[in-house]
Amino acid sequence: MFTKGTIFVTACLALAAVATPAATPQKRQALAQVITKCTVPNTVALTFVRLLFRLLTNFANIEAFQDDGPWVYLYDVSKALVAANATGTFFFNGNNYECIYNADEIKRVKYAYEKGHQVASHTWAHKDLTTLTWDQIHDEMWRVELALTRILGVVPAFMRPPYGNYNDLVRQASAIRGQKLVIWDFDSEDSVGATVAQSKTNYDNIIAQHPKTILPLNHETI
Repeated sequence: MFTKGTIFVTACLALAAVATPAATPQKRQALAQVITKCTVPNTVALTFVRLLFRLLTNFANIEAFQDDGPWVYLYDVSKALVAANATGTFFFNGNNYECIYNADEIKRVKYAYEKGHQVASHTWAHKDLTTLTWDQIHDEMWRVELALTRILGVVPAFMRPPYGNYNDLVRQASAIRGQKLVIWDFDSEDSVGATVAQSKTNYDNIIAQHPKTILPLNHETI
């Protein structure tokens, strides 16, 4: 007899062997919109919770963007945002640090959604989509979408391509889904080895320039 947890773990492993439905080639012409900046003045799409309260003194609107989760820090991120009356967008991977079908990961995904945050796609295995074929790109997107549908009953409206890399095939695959791509205009450099102090300095420097908006890159897992 299988428990629910066993079924989810088995599903995660089995997905590697599942043939995903191929999108119709003749529908590839449309290109998804690529968002590179916040569109609302005086807004920061925050991804570094330690700087939340400093940023609140400089920007009227705060929305957090977190990559590479779900991970153990999701709860702290959410609590800090909720305390500041802010919401976040969590770009989830399907199988990066852990499989999204694992029991703890399912709890984190549900927790974020139930707290009013938006869930979005960061693809299944964090592969560079520009190195993949059309079918492989579709597979990377479809697997994490399937997981979010199974866990939450929702389909992500936004996708952040790993490493920020995309081409027309990636945009076409997103357009078919009705998705928009989200990139960034500021990198905290946490994913390339910056310490907390260094990332904070990077944020201090850009805040000192008084930009109208910030759409930064930061990671839930670091």
